[in-house]
Amino acid sequence: MQSNKITFKQFIQYFKIAVTGKEQEFTSGSIRRAVFMLSIPMILEMLMESIFAIVDIMYVSKISVNAVATIGLTESVITLVYAVAIGLSMAATAIVARRVGETDYKGASDAAVQVVFLGVFVAAVISVIGILYPKEILGLMGGKSDLIEEGYGYTQVLLGGNVTIMLLFLINAIFRGAGDASIAMKVLIVSNGLNIILDPIFIFGLGPIPAYGVKGAAIATTIGRGVAVLFQLAILFYGYGKIKIAFKDLVIRVGVMLNLIKVSLGGIGQFLIGTSSWVFLMRIMSEFGSEVLAGYTIAIRVMMFTLMPAWGMSNAAATLVGQNLGAQKPERAELSVWKTGKYSAIFMGLVSIVYLIFAPQIIVLFNDTPDVVKYGSLCLRVIAAGYVFYGYGMVVINAFNGAGDTKTPTYINFVCFWLLQLPFAYVMALTLDFGPTGVFLAITLAEIIIAIVAVIWFKKGSWKLVKV
Repeated sequence: MQSNKITFKQFIQYFKIAVTGKEQEFTSGSIRRAVFMLSIPMILEMLMESIFAIVDIMYVSKISVNAVATIGLTESVITLVYAVAIGLSMAATAIVARRVGETDYKGASDAAVQVVFLGVFVAAVISVIGILYPKEILGLMGGKSDLIEEGYGYTQVLLGGNVTIMLLFLINAIFRGAGDASIAMKVLIVSNGLNIILDPIFIFGLGPIPAYGVKGAAIATTIGRGVAVLFQLAILFYGYGKIKIAFKDLVIRVGVMLNLIKVSLGGIGQFLIGTSSWVFLMRIMSEFGSEVLAGYTIAIRVMMFTLMPAWGMSNAAATLVGQNLGAQKPERAELSVWKTGKYSAIFMGLVSIVYLIFAPQIIVLFNDTPDVVKYGSLCLRVIAAGYVFYGYGMVVINAFNGAGDTKTPTYINFVCFWLLQLPFAYVMALTLDFGPTGVFLAITLAEIIIAIVAVIWFKKGSWKLVKV
């Protein structure tokens, strides 16, 4: 991969190395090779994560429009769980990557233990709320009474079992920070395989298992993720990767935990800002009825599938930044980000062309209700117009996080989401009567501005001086 050209045979060879995780050194040698070796398993991992969403929608869309809308409303609330999980996982990746770059594997393992403790504690609090108040949560999100009665079981199970979401995110972040991206990928393959098998069984029933409807999708997903978490813990304890944990390590280390919390607060903050804005956008969309809401939900699920490769590349950039800063190579860290951002932007540009041309055909695969197809297609096309910016911006933002600078993206998100996106969406959609189009335009505009601001700030270079 040193030359500018690579043969198909070489590509397959490198792909196999990346997937098996044999490449472990990312602080020396070809940067392009390092990006490739980390990105491939991370892209596949993220695709596996998004398949959860696609599979659920494909099965649930056969039940009713209300069932699809229920998933949309519940997922918008679940994104708050993702915000905490991703915020903590940013800190885990940054600290573990920095310790690995310093060859301090004991310090990396200590950080891993504290991450798991924090995740379990936060998930327990959310579970209680989800189990006791699922109907109230859907009502707060604008769900009508018939939707709530049909779908509250889905919300109850998914929020009640959110510890599986939390730990799946966090432990995979530990693996990624250590450069063991192929392990994270394999974990999600196991999880997805189970979800694909169990979804139709619990949704439509089989033998002694009754048809749970939309609730069955949540049961299948939670079981799939739960088994994957057990798989992760086995890997951590039996030491198949760089990070190894023994039972004697299962103690609270106040200093390590406080450092983890300090770094994660910015990450949690930036994703709480981002995901809470999605909650408010979903609340605005609920004003236009279940068909529009279902179209929006399907479009977002489809987009998440193609966003995952860009997210995988951004995770690779974060790991490369953390490890190279730990190895005292800040210039190599910066060059890694520019190269990864270019690859991500090219990929997202190609995807946007597909969405602009084939949006209706894509939506109709999931639901053929005319209004669902109309607004789902419109959503795909408008948001895809900013995909190139989204791809580049995602890499740069996550590079800050990989350096342990989680505050800068928080400030950028606050201005672009809360001060720009939400007021713009509300005024355009409801005050000026642009309807759902106003929301779609607000999403695209915010992501374009985030990318521009992130690149300008990244060039200042202050992230190179952050200590974790």
